[in-house]
Amino acid sequence: MNEPSGNTAVAELFDAHSRVLLLYARQWVGMAGAEDVVQRVFVRLVSSGRLPAEPGTWLFRCVRNEAISYRRSENRRSRREQAVASDAMGWFVTHPGDRLDAGNAQAALETLSPDQREVILLRLWSGLTLSEIAGVTEVAVSTVHARYEAALATLRQKLENPCRNRKT
Repeated sequence: MNEPSGNTAVAELFDAHSRVLLLYARQWVGMAGAEDVVQRVFVRLVSSGRLPAEPGTWLFRCVRNEAISYRRSENRRSRREQAVASDAMGWFVTHPGDRLDAGNAQAALETLSPDQREVILLRLWSGLTLSEIAGVTEVAVSTVHARYEAALATLRQKLENPCRNRKT
């Protein structure tokens, strides 16, 4: 590599090669990743403080290597995110002997309006009184009570499974 005559030489290299380097990188990593790849190569060039003897060949080789690394990194990140998403826990943890299925409980809660769901969670799981919930939600106690009663009625309907084939 030769010593650069300053940032001017790097700017000239960028002007001369950046468009075709972007096109080359796109085949590896797509439109959005290509810009990152080319930028990293030029940042590395500036950081090194030296210009390569054969800048065209060197730039393409660096873009190729950086694009491959970028794609591998993106694939690893994607696999990690998919693994985390598939392991995502529901709202409740199911324990043997539970009288209520955690998945059904969550599904029933998700059918409630956000206001009703908030009141149910604050009352049943946080143990707050209706008066305390009114303070948290900044609505009247009577509104909290109405939301609570409506939510309980909906949950009873969703979670109680009377046997339809039962003979009386």
